[in-house]
Amino acid sequence: MTAELPQAPEGARRVFGGRLARAEDFAAILADTGVSHGLIGPREVPILWERHILNCAVIEDAFSRDARVVDVGSGAGLPGVAVAIARPDLDLHLVEPMLRRTQWLESTVADLGLDNVTVHRGRAEELHGSLEGSYVTARAVARLDKLARWCLPLTAPGGTMVAMKGRSAQEELEAATKALRRLGVVASRISAHGTEVLAEPTLTVDCTTGPRTH
Repeated sequence: MTAELPQAPEGARRVFGGRLARAEDFAAILADTGVSHGLIGPREVPILWERHILNCAVIEDAFSRDARVVDVGSGAGLPGVAVAIARPDLDLHLVEPMLRRTQWLESTVADLGLDNVTVHRGRAEELHGSLEGSYVTARAVARLDKLARWCLPLTAPGGTMVAMKGRSAQEELEAATKALRRLGVVASRISAHGTEVLAEPTLTVDCTTGPRTH
């Protein structure tokens, strides 16, 4: 039996504003078919808001207005769907290789009425040259050096990879610095998001590319 989904915390209203009801609908979908499809574990339901939805939605402040954002390995729509709800001005592209998951994403996007989201079935490397965004983001997909090889070719020249990382952010950035430079990254930094709504802020490693030379 799946645990009961708690009410949205006060911080959710600060993040989603007038679109909180849509975020609540997303939480209900995750707690229902998200669990039955194996996208979210049943034990995650009681902590769904803090651990997943808000943890992802707070990175919305990393993206400039009206930007195109590519979410690699979107899975349960985290962070892509959460960000799309918080920021209807953004053009979100969710990349997911597994058919069952892309079907779930398409159904969820339709049920939520999100007209700023497009779902793509495929691996990131299969979309190099055909999909590009000012920002590319990913959550818990791979270590930073490997993630960069998948994501940076999807990033427009001068764009930024916003990689969601936990406490390992600094360690991963230091380990990947040389690899990032070879891949065209000209600036990197660690950013904290949601300091006012989360007990533990979400950390991202933000890697900005230079002009493309080939």
